Amino acid sequence: MNEHNYFVYITTNPNKTVLYVGITNDLERRIAEHKANRGKPDSFAGKYYCYNLVFWQRFDYVNDAIDAEKEIKDWTRAKKEELIREFNPAWKFLNEEIKED
Repeated sequence: MNEHNYFVYITTNPNKTVLYVGITNDLERRIAEHKANRGKPDSFAGKYYCYNLVFWQRFDYVNDAIDAEKEIKDWTRAKKEELIREFNPAWKFLNEEIKED
């Protein structure tokens, strides 16, 4: 059976004042897209410069990832911050850590 990879992720802007929750099957590519779109007003992540990865979670099944994304999007800012701190206590930008060799 093939292994599938789906990711729910959270990005933030350089000042960590805005959060974006998304889903993808290719985390490295998606973060690169966010970075390429920074400052472009036609998308939320672009408009608010949300290209710094601070959280991600992998799923085997797309439906599980979709459910998790919907749930997290409904959370308060405080609850999202708690999730980020549990995964990444220093809120380090993880973009370079997900790059494939």
